[in-house]
Parts: sequence; C-alpha cells; structure tokens
Amino acid sequence: MKKNTAKKHGFTLVEIMIVVAIIGLLAAIAIPNFVKARTTSQQNACINNLRLIDASKQQWALEQKKQTTDTPASTGTDLQPYLGRGVNGELPSCPVDPQNSFPTSYTVNNVGTPPACNIVSSTHILPLN
Repeated sequence: MKKNTAKKHGFTLVEIMIVVAIIGLLAAIAIPNFVKARTTSQQNACINNLRLIDASKQQWALEQKKQTTDTPASTGTDLQPYLGRGVNGELPSCPVDPQNSFPTSYTVNNVGTPPACNIVSSTHILPLN
C-alpha cells in the first residue's frame, strides 16, 4: 500500500507576522517624512504666494502712481488684475487655510510693507531681499 504524503503549501503564522512587522517598521519610518515634506511644500507655496502679492502691490503702486504708505484693498480687488491674466486674475490663498480665501489667508499691508500670512505667521514669512 502506498502512503499519501502530499505537502501542504502556504505560509506559517511566524512568517506572516515577520512580514507584517517589516511593513509596520517601514510605515513608521515613511509617515513622518511624508508629513514633513507636505508641511515644507505648503510653506513654500505660501511664500511664493506672498512674493506674487508683493510684486502685484509694487506694480499696482507704479501704475496707479501711489506712495509706499498707500494700501491696496484688503479684499484683493485692486491687485486682482496683476495676479493673473486680465481683470479676472486668480487671488491666491494659503494652502493651510481651511476657508481657502484670499482675505482670510493674507494681510496685504501698505506698499512699503511686505504682505503677511494670517494662518501660519511664524513660518510663512516673505524673506527680505
């Protein structure tokens, strides 16, 4: 009589637990780096928006013959033509702003003062030239 010795194929519990542990370790390393990269990209986007607002303020003041003490409208209507194509230029907003609107994201200030971010004022700062 012949014995039936068929091998069962599959993974043991220990092998599966080792794979899950390795995946967990990789996730523990990757997630903080992802969060840091996201924060850095949001900060860079906001600073670029501040540069754009400052440049549009300078152009507005030059074309309207304004002084450095004059302030454009805080709603951005004075700057809107200089922020994009034509009169319907897009008003930027801080990527961290939950309301996603120009007036809640930025303080325009007068022409001689750089604009400021209202959401994360500690790190979203326009560097001085």
